Amino acid sequence: MIERFYKNIDKLLKPNRALIIYGPRRIGKTTLLNSYLNKTKYKYLLDTGDNVETRQIFALPDFEKIIDYAANYELIAIDEAQLIPSIGSGLKILVDHVPNIKVIATGSSSFDLANQVGEPLTGRKITINLYPILQLELLSIFNKYELKKNLPEFLIFGSYPEVITAKTRMEKMTVIKEIVNSYLFKDILAFERIKSPKVLLDLIKLLAFQIGSEVSFNELAAQLSINARTVARYIDLLEKSFVIVNLGSFSRNLRKEVTRKNKYYFLDNGIRNGVIDQFNDLDKRDDIGKLWENFIVMERMKMLDYKKIYGHLYFWRTYEQKEIDIVEERDGKLAGYDIKWKKDKIKPPKDWLATYKNAEYKVINQDNYLDYVL
Repeated sequence: MIERFYKNIDKLLKPNRALIIYGPRRIGKTTLLNSYLNKTKYKYLLDTGDNVETRQIFALPDFEKIIDYAANYELIAIDEAQLIPSIGSGLKILVDHVPNIKVIATGSSSFDLANQVGEPLTGRKITINLYPILQLELLSIFNKYELKKNLPEFLIFGSYPEVITAKTRMEKMTVIKEIVNSYLFKDILAFERIKSPKVLLDLIKLLAFQIGSEVSFNELAAQLSINARTVARYIDLLEKSFVIVNLGSFSRNLRKEVTRKNKYYFLDNGIRNGVIDQFNDLDKRDDIGKLWENFIVMERMKMLDYKKIYGHLYFWRTYEQKEIDIVEERDGKLAGYDIKWKKDKIKPPKDWLATYKNAEYKVINQDNYLDYVL
């Protein structure tokens, strides 16, 4: 069992508050929930959004039925809660009218569950995201030397729980392809009207080849023979369903700085490689720089989220092609990080030093990356 960062859910549970656990499918939300329930002292009811009767209770929502549903329980836990219509209103009735009740709801579809629970549960919920397994979490089974030794595995196959625990290369590939083919777009196709799933897949393939590069909606639209608004909508859905994340550009409104484009990264390296069906060893690839950058950006983002270290992440680039991969803005301070697979000595861009004189600068490579992502 890999110890997850949020293993101690007790610290997050509050009376008359709902704990909402978001995350992509097959990420371990149900395992985390069951592991907690197996050792909790609370008298609990475990339910699922797949339960038709439960959907009917919460669908109206019927005030008296919901109160009766929770009677004599201290904790209500609902897995796959995004499948229940009006789940937010139903959870609001629970936390408002059942004294000292504690509630946990998990959901794989953030755009649907967030829309349902956002307004009804304003001030009544605590929200956490569950991600593919972090290097930080793998310290429970590996030491730092072993993490570095296994780095090629993480870059190629990612860190979904079933991938980490798979015994062979073929097993890892099979798990990833199953997730890509059966689960990756499941929430989008279930909750949104997508005219052409093939266009969605073609779009994500294009994004897979553009990691580390600025993305133009107009260029993508031309390649896919659709309009830029549709591209923007599809990318928004891919973000909200935990497939990709975006990094905006940093600027203090200087003319030479690029300001209007984003870069997109995959939540997991294995999923990115599964989308393009590319699992070759690192010495047989020409995209190692993309894999390395995606891995570092996502490990850093996820770690900051888990540890609740608040700030903003950007990239920085000028029209003269001077760039920094990650800019972190926190507590009024700036730090720039370049992500390099090779261990060459890199000098910070002169424009960066001249414009942001008090900003830090550091190169993240194979020697020091664990200090950055842990």
